[in-house]
Amino acid sequence: MAHTRNYLALDLGASSGRALLCQFDGEKLAVSEAHRFANGPARVFGSLYWDALQLWSEIKTGIARASQEGATELAGVGLDTWGVDFALLDRQGALLGNPFHYRDARTDGMFEEAFQRMPRDQIFEQTGIQFLQLNTLYQLLSMVISRSPLLETAETLLTIPSLFHYWLSGRMATEFSHATTTQCYDPRKRSWAYPVLDAMAIPSKIFGEIVPAGTVLGPLLASVADEICVPPMPIIAPATHDTGSAVAAVPASAPGFAWISSGTWSIMGAELDEPLINAQSLAYNMTNEGGPNYTYRFCKNIIGLWLLQESRRTWAAHGQQFSYEDLTQLAARTDRHLAVIDADHLDFMKPGDMPARIQAYCRRTGQVVPETKGAVVRCVLEGIALKYRMVLEGVEAIIGHRLDPVYIVGGGTQNRLLSQFAADALGRRVITGPVEATATGNALVQAIALRDIGSLAEAREVVRKSFDLLSFEPGDTSGWDDAYARLLALTGRT
Repeated sequence: MAHTRNYLALDLGASSGRALLCQFDGEKLAVSEAHRFANGPARVFGSLYWDALQLWSEIKTGIARASQEGATELAGVGLDTWGVDFALLDRQGALLGNPFHYRDARTDGMFEEAFQRMPRDQIFEQTGIQFLQLNTLYQLLSMVISRSPLLETAETLLTIPSLFHYWLSGRMATEFSHATTTQCYDPRKRSWAYPVLDAMAIPSKIFGEIVPAGTVLGPLLASVADEICVPPMPIIAPATHDTGSAVAAVPASAPGFAWISSGTWSIMGAELDEPLINAQSLAYNMTNEGGPNYTYRFCKNIIGLWLLQESRRTWAAHGQQFSYEDLTQLAARTDRHLAVIDADHLDFMKPGDMPARIQAYCRRTGQVVPETKGAVVRCVLEGIALKYRMVLEGVEAIIGHRLDPVYIVGGGTQNRLLSQFAADALGRRVITGPVEATATGNALVQAIALRDIGSLAEAREVVRKSFDLLSFEPGDTSGWDDAYARLLALTGRT
């Protein structure tokens, strides 16, 4: 490549968003932050929403700042976000209200209602997606049951990244990786799961075009370019589900690896060429989510560092400010395996006083109650690592072979104590990095779309050349087997 190409990765997470300038010189990728902004739910009359218009303003600011900071014009702009949430538009393409947040309580009880309309195994057979009450399917079902006027008026459903890509390019299209998260998509037919939608009385007309990762949606709309004073640039759909982009940046040099995308959520699994939908994957509540080149992430969600984030927020609300490093150091000095928690228990799903919930869970299950902050944090980190082991065992049992090594990517890699706990609990080598995996994968898929990189394998080689990776070997594993047995007992798997 004769000169550096600049890509902008817009990465919207559940707590913050960033505009990251990704500069590719033909061999290495350099990532720098052009703009960062807060994100989070807004509560109105007991319901949780995303502030879509504020996010749109921040997206435009991010593009403007990145364009000013880039040595040359931006070769491409792509956006990724969390999964499952969506926006509804009217027949003129106008937004019908702020999108709901996936932690909103409107999906409570929707499993029971859904399974009355279509048996659980049939829903899984047609979608291959794990059962989480936050899935798009159950959000929409709740609107059907409540006779929501928004749903009755809607002409189009767009996932969150598709909404912003529409506002940027003028094209309404849902990218494949995000479509798969909805539990409204049939991975075998590569189309929307119309029998499932019909059974739930969800209007199928609102589901439109699906495009693969790496689709050039079109140029930035002239009206937007003029408003923020930037030149024309292509708008490219990467793997718009953030985990899809993160897994694209896993620095693997050979197949047969396990991966973990670590952040607010931890998501763990294997990369497959085809969806794996059978009785075993249903029994384990596994999921088949899409990625670049129509690959599939055979994986499972784990609540992850949400538990630590909410604990820190609770302590801050009481005037006790701690950095994540402070809390990790407190945990490192605390006795191991005092108590074991199921990190995915429903008690921990919604915002609230997480330390009190963890203590109540331990008290209710007859365990030592973690009283200090260090004990709470250690309980959280050990619980996440133990859940990694449970998920890995399930994945390996279904696919029929061992996965080694385990790659961890994303912001959670900055917590080295958790990475070492993962190596100890799993009993195998763990390789971590890059931290900015989602933005890296986003930019690399853009580069593949524009033929600056030839393939996903070449993109992963770029990752290995560009970033410092850390390796964690299993250390003192004493106590982990006993703690894991306690987790299995708590979750009814013994």
